[in-house]
Amino acid sequence: MNAIASSAPRWSWLPATGTWKYHAFLVCLGVFVLGPLGGVTASFMNFSLGFFIGGQVLAGILGSTVTYGYGAEGKHGANYMQTAAASVAGMSAMGVLIQAMVWMGLPQPPIWQLILYMLCIGMFGVGVGMLYTPLLVDRMQLPYPSGFAVANILRALTDPVLLRQSVAKLGSGIVAGIVGGIASGKVALLGAIELSTSTLGVGMIVGARIGIPAITSGLIFWALVPHFISIGWLAEGDPFRKIAFLIALGLIMGAAVVDVALVLKEAAARWRGKAETPAPQAEWKRVNTARLVAWVAFWGAGVVLTGHLVLGQPVGFLVFAVALVFVFALVNGISVGISDSNPISSAFVVSVVLMAAIGLTDPVVGLMAGMVLLISTSIACDMQQDRSTGWRLGTNRVYQFRYQVVGVLMGAIMAVAFAKIFMSAYPVLLLDQTVMKSSEQPAGWNAAMTYKFVGVLRSLTDDKPYQRTAIWVGVGIGFAMQFARKLLKASEAYRRFVASGRRGFVTDFLMDAVFLPTPYASSFGGFVNLPTSLWFGGGGMLSSFLNSLPKRESAKKQAMPEDMSTTSLVGGGFIAGDSLAALGLGIAGLVATLLA
Repeated sequence: MNAIASSAPRWSWLPATGTWKYHAFLVCLGVFVLGPLGGVTASFMNFSLGFFIGGQVLAGILGSTVTYGYGAEGKHGANYMQTAAASVAGMSAMGVLIQAMVWMGLPQPPIWQLILYMLCIGMFGVGVGMLYTPLLVDRMQLPYPSGFAVANILRALTDPVLLRQSVAKLGSGIVAGIVGGIASGKVALLGAIELSTSTLGVGMIVGARIGIPAITSGLIFWALVPHFISIGWLAEGDPFRKIAFLIALGLIMGAAVVDVALVLKEAAARWRGKAETPAPQAEWKRVNTARLVAWVAFWGAGVVLTGHLVLGQPVGFLVFAVALVFVFALVNGISVGISDSNPISSAFVVSVVLMAAIGLTDPVVGLMAGMVLLISTSIACDMQQDRSTGWRLGTNRVYQFRYQVVGVLMGAIMAVAFAKIFMSAYPVLLLDQTVMKSSEQPAGWNAAMTYKFVGVLRSLTDDKPYQRTAIWVGVGIGFAMQFARKLLKASEAYRRFVASGRRGFVTDFLMDAVFLPTPYASSFGGFVNLPTSLWFGGGGMLSSFLNSLPKRESAKKQAMPEDMSTTSLVGGGFIAGDSLAALGLGIAGLVATLLA
């Protein structure tokens, strides 16, 4: 990597910034120390719960303890490390795909073939994620709550001035997050109400305009359960999200159609010379677009060729899966940017449903093609989340790209390794839960993501057209809501009314939170259980309420960055604490089993 301007660190043993030793030092820590720690956490959570907390926050905290020696500039080094480590962790969580093969009794390819295939998919996802960065991060400026939290943590922990001002707020949030994360898994009452301090923290970062629609949509889906049962979309006893997640995906897709159309319209106007030429980009933002497109094309071809020549899968479905990645990297990227929720398992399920509509009947092909969506979408959204952190810090994007590439390389190996370790250490993970009765389900190992994969793959011989209908219903509603919102917000009279005073502010708040919310926020209620929506929305309402209170004069004089509010620091602490709790539980569980 080319050296940037070097500066002497405050600790003599640290290599100077910008040198090859500096980057080698950060890569080794991110890939061989922080990445595997995050990988243990992600694997444990995916096998036990069926979802995992991204490694960005955890790696950011641990990495900044080293780069603190670089002073305020250490935030960039910590950001590079967390980029690599989060990629290792995200890839490690994909070991559930191997568990799905075991449950279905499918032959497992040789380890080197799995690693090669997953590597190609991950590298493709890195490129697609970077392609969407100018739209989602620079133009739409989505909040990306975990990226926001990481940026605040890095700024606070690597800058002595900010550290003194924010340590109490950030520290109290981390302690509360650790306590809540451990207690929710040990105290029956807290488990019953599905306490999640990280979800509460995410809500505190995004605010009530995003949180309230999540609660509203969750309640609407819950109330519609009897109707879904009456029309055959759900069976008695099914959770509403079994069908609601398809509608929720449609909401995002419909809204994205409007937003992408506006972007294309503006681009066309600029091309015809009817719009102003955009200002030159800052050096840290610049990316060679031609090389990026070539990267995406190369690895996309690599996915198809590896899947066909090495694993023997049909070219047509592999090409279809690669094409779908461009859709879901955008759709899921918006979801992550708004609510911190990446419905990667939903992308897998929908891709299999769509492939079934064009003739797919073989579960092996469905699994291998769906793997493209699962891994690429996960890595692409990680890329966008990391770029959102870099956008707030001014971190060089080319360097971040390279660090993520190294992380994906290590993560492809760790995904297979962790899958083998966990399934050897916990033989119960080899049992197919989809054929078990409720009383037979293993305690503590829900493996909800694997359950969902196996369920949809086994349904390939039983096509369900209503699933596609649900997606189209969501697309229609999402398109209509976003189109109406754009018309309203574009009205000069409405903007003057909003700026006129308290009445305008309250009206605009009610439109955003209740009457015409963004479909991106409303979609959250379809992906999760109702208690999760309530924690998310509750955090948003608490944050907005606290931020509306009059501030003391002493608080106004503090030289804190504008986006490092008390609620964002505490909320980021909640996310960080929950991540640390998951890390502790994951390592403790694995060590206890290996020593038994």
